Amino acid sequence: MPTCRICTQNYPLDQFVSGNGPRYQVCVRCAVDNDLVDREDAPQLYSDDIVKARTSLFARRYRMWIFVLLGWPLYLTLGRGIELWSNVFLVVLVICTLAAPVMHFIGSVRFNAELAKLSP
Repeated sequence: MPTCRICTQNYPLDQFVSGNGPRYQVCVRCAVDNDLVDREDAPQLYSDDIVKARTSLFARRYRMWIFVLLGWPLYLTLGRGIELWSNVFLVVLVICTLAAPVMHFIGSVRFNAELAKLSP
């Protein structure tokens, strides 16, 4: 993968602006920041709104997995000592552990559709 001359980050080839001279081997973000190309001429540039929307989309997609992955160590270290709440916490963790792959699989079409709408 090529490296940007300005920020020295590696990006795929489609994230670079085309041209010779000062625009050669410059990523889209640096080209817009340094006024080498207009924002309208760089369709592959993600605006801040798109970045926030994509982050929110990925957070909603993987929040169940994060809950499961953080819940089991919490239950095993801290949750066993409480009489009633340890049983409730265990039941919720078991249900979430069983439901997470199913919900992930069922929501994959919707996730891909929303991701396609947010991709430039």
